[in-house]
Amino acid sequence: MIINFAERAHNHNWELDPVTRSLLDTDFYKLLMLQFIWKHFPNTHASFSVSSRSGGPVDTFKLEELTAQLDHARNLRFRKSELVWLAGNTFYGRRGIFEPAFLEWLEHDFRLSDYELSVRNGRFHLSFDGLWTDTTMWELYSLSIINELRTRTNLKRLREFGLDILYAKAKTKLWNKIERLRGVPRLSVADFGTRRRHSFLWQEYVVRAMAASLGQGFIGTSNAFLAHKHDLEAIGTNAHEIPMVLAALAPNDEALKQSQYKVLEMWQQTYDGALRIMLPDTFGTTQFLEGAPDYAANWTGQRIDSKDPYIAGDEYIEWVKARGRDPREKLIIASDALDVEEILGLHAYFGGTLARGVTPADFQSAADFENSRMWTAAPRIRFSAGWGTLLTNDFRGCDPTGDNGFDPISLISKVSTVEGRPAVKLSDNFAKALGPSEEIERYRRVFGTVGVNDVPIIA
Repeated sequence: MIINFAERAHNHNWELDPVTRSLLDTDFYKLLMLQFIWKHFPNTHASFSVSSRSGGPVDTFKLEELTAQLDHARNLRFRKSELVWLAGNTFYGRRGIFEPAFLEWLEHDFRLSDYELSVRNGRFHLSFDGLWTDTTMWELYSLSIINELRTRTNLKRLREFGLDILYAKAKTKLWNKIERLRGVPRLSVADFGTRRRHSFLWQEYVVRAMAASLGQGFIGTSNAFLAHKHDLEAIGTNAHEIPMVLAALAPNDEALKQSQYKVLEMWQQTYDGALRIMLPDTFGTTQFLEGAPDYAANWTGQRIDSKDPYIAGDEYIEWVKARGRDPREKLIIASDALDVEEILGLHAYFGGTLARGVTPADFQSAADFENSRMWTAAPRIRFSAGWGTLLTNDFRGCDPTGDNGFDPISLISKVSTVEGRPAVKLSDNFAKALGPSEEIERYRRVFGTVGVNDVPIIA
């Protein structure tokens, strides 16, 4: 089905056009983490808050619009067909990842918590408080709702012809990116773009275009609803939220330092195989790897989020080698602010040997991988790209009026308190640190800052 985005936006007159069409319209890792929380922390309280790291305008729409969308999402329930899919589908080569008791709880007892929405100094303030099982799922729903309301507000500025131009430019931009990836040997790229997407329908269009054009090089989507609807692989494992919560619950500094490894222990008690992907940058990758238990080297691989992926990938390869494992059997997943140039460069760097004088930036399309004077295939490690914001929301330069209202912003929804204690994230980028300043300083004393840099936030 070809969607006329311009006509749909121009003729929009529904009383409520839901952003969140289903509770399955979330990243797959949230469902894996929800089962983990339900199993291990059913009585833990955790609050979440929404904020913008990039400082761009967020509240360009009416408070009532946001309230209506949040209320709609809060009243949704998992459908029978969705629960059957979760129960019977094969994920990461395994059937039955989700326990029957958990699925029973999802059907009968799962509810999103209430929310607190206010206006202070002319800006929206949105937070969620309650049991961790009830608040955690708001992360993706709140982000996709706010981003799409921003999109709809900007669409209202344009006449139908302007909307035609906007989407024609965006489609051309998307196609040019996809075309550069077509034919790249051993390509492995997934859609990670739910949280900051332009809209649900645009993400669906992008996912279908990727699947149709890249074949086996497109390995799936993090969006569980789209994976279910279009018979695609659901991609995702875990996120920073769990180590942030366990760190906040730690009674002292020693327990705080060890909490990051307690996460590994508990996760591997819950999941096995390909779901064992480390995310070591919550409090700094270098310190994490230095103190990690030996069994962590048996895990499938590592997701690289806030560190330069070239540096982080090399660091992980050397760490694996030092523990007597073969890095060619491991997997790294880059996922921070990727665009097609970074995907091509990283794929070349980790997937082969670059000729003398050739840099990763020299790889512009599949043809460069066929040029033996530039590159020979010799994988040092398996590489996969989780392509997010700049896949599903790259409308930069597409507005025919020249306005930048469609440009993506770095909107986040993160755990802020756990049982009344502040939650903190340090990351490998000083600019991404979250939490009260005094707690950030305490965490830096405990974990150190080796390998941490200060890098501008793109998306």
